Amino acid sequence: MSERFISEALIPVVSTCDTSRMAAGEPGLPREFLWRGRSVEIAAVLRTWRETGTCRHGSPERYVRKHWFEVATTSGDVLKIYFERQPRRGKKEPRWWLFSIREPGEH
Repeated sequence: MSERFISEALIPVVSTCDTSRMAAGEPGLPREFLWRGRSVEIAAVLRTWRETGTCRHGSPERYVRKHWFEVATTSGDVLKIYFERQPRRGKKEPRWWLFSIREPGEH
């Protein structure tokens, strides 16, 4: 399977969010998103990781910038999605993004 770069916003179906990890400061991964007018349902989380960065105000501390998820969908696709801890440029913008997709049968 080859991986295609997408970089488009996802709209989470809020009622499907897994809130169990929110107490630990992680985002509640929705089990369903809307993308390009269609529903995308997550069947399994394959792996997770975090992207960190330095403090933007000069402190030597490091902060989590993005939470990444590689997920399998009910349609057989494998998606890399991420959640941005802070919206870009401080605006009210999407925080869930589809980074890339591998569809079944792609080589």
